[in-house]
Amino acid sequence: MRALILADRLGSELEPLTEQTSVPLLPVVGKELLVYTIEDLVSAGVRDLVVVSAAHGKQTGASTLGDGQRWGANIRYVLSRGEESPSDVWARLNLSDVDAVLVLRGDVLRSPAAAAFLTEAQNQAGTFACCSATEDPRGSLFLLRPGCSEPGGLLNSLRWSDPNTLPAEGRCDLVAGSLDCVEDLRAFHRANLDVVSGRFAGLGVSGRVVALGLHAGRRASVSPKSLKQGVAYVGANSRVDPEADLLGEVVIGDDVVVDRAATVRDSVVLPRTYVGELVEVANAIVANNHLLRVDTGARLKITDAFLLGNLGTSQGRAWVSWWDRLAGLLVLVGSLPLWPFAAAASALSSGGSLMTGRELLGNRTRPILGESGGQTFVERRWNTDIPVLRNLPRLFGVVLGDLRLVGVSPLTPEEAASRSEDWQMVRDQAPVGLLGPTQLNLAVDAPLEERLLSDAFYAREQRWTKDLAYLLTGLGTLFSGRAWRRVG
Repeated sequence: MRALILADRLGSELEPLTEQTSVPLLPVVGKELLVYTIEDLVSAGVRDLVVVSAAHGKQTGASTLGDGQRWGANIRYVLSRGEESPSDVWARLNLSDVDAVLVLRGDVLRSPAAAAFLTEAQNQAGTFACCSATEDPRGSLFLLRPGCSEPGGLLNSLRWSDPNTLPAEGRCDLVAGSLDCVEDLRAFHRANLDVVSGRFAGLGVSGRVVALGLHAGRRASVSPKSLKQGVAYVGANSRVDPEADLLGEVVIGDDVVVDRAATVRDSVVLPRTYVGELVEVANAIVANNHLLRVDTGARLKITDAFLLGNLGTSQGRAWVSWWDRLAGLLVLVGSLPLWPFAAAASALSSGGSLMTGRELLGNRTRPILGESGGQTFVERRWNTDIPVLRNLPRLFGVVLGDLRLVGVSPLTPEEAASRSEDWQMVRDQAPVGLLGPTQLNLAVDAPLEERLLSDAFYAREQRWTKDLAYLLTGLGTLFSGRAWRRVG
């Protein structure tokens, strides 16, 4: 059996959330809307899927959800003009009439119903069957059998705008479930809170249980004491400071940072968002630097990145790293008088090559669509035992964006691959830096485990005030005997 999933909403009613992504990719408690539909179909044994998408169609495809192999399914993507009549889509696709086709929308949130519907439809005569757990026909499912006459007309009950009512013929009765068509920002907010609180029938919260009512995704960092009351979900790779407060019903997406003494109450924080120190968010959706109040309808764009910011890769992180590169360039220019001495010291020490190089993992992401993680770069060092002179070429790494001025110590690809315990991965939540507690306080030949532990503590406690202190300590070290004393 094949499934045709209509996911072609234009999403103007959900702006600014849909300015960079499409409606079916909006996250609801750690999963995209479309993923809930895919999982429902796969659990019912339907694995041949055709997804009709519109705006940001390429993003809906291989770069985000891929070809479906992670669910054991086969997904093919078809582009439409957006909110196109299902009858026109059906006529254009020329789907085979040999097998039955299950048709439903994938840009709404519904209780799992595919398996129960297909079981009930077996007892239903005729060339088609349909069902809906609610009065809204856009949440319904249609089963079109071979020989169905005028199937396109039937499918207009799934039209996003002005849908037809469901036909009385061929209807199956199912146990009522939940449906949220996510028609506006308030509905998107409600859908997230309904799922995290267990009010949405048939849908649970994934992730590990940190405490009663608190779930966390993979490699998320959150203290049980942060949840003062209510329920909360913290997405993968996110970090909630132990001094931050989560109150009521809270959903935090992937790759989010909630900083010290911040308060999030009855709100949804979307992926790659920074919530700054002492910031209070209530009854709102936070999307990068957009604060969208669902109780008052206010829409604010915050320009102060220390209050709300975008932690996304490339352009999203530019506000964080541009000053690192500029400062690194200024320090590099200021260090130029030392370079002849570094070259002379290297020539005297090695008697051969002046520099050595090794491959390290930096901050820039790999230039492969959909793949995350640090890109390797070659770190050059002078062949001298004097620490200050030896590490001068690292400044090029700061200027190029491979290193930040302050961060965790860089690892080789082999060192990163050798890690096996969860605590050893905590360091990945912080940027790789030129300076930091590990670089300043530990010996160059310190064991890897000791370096990882130091980096993990830094990542958990990272704040701009501490980074400034490490930067000043590093500058002060330049005038100490330790920086100019030969190693060994």
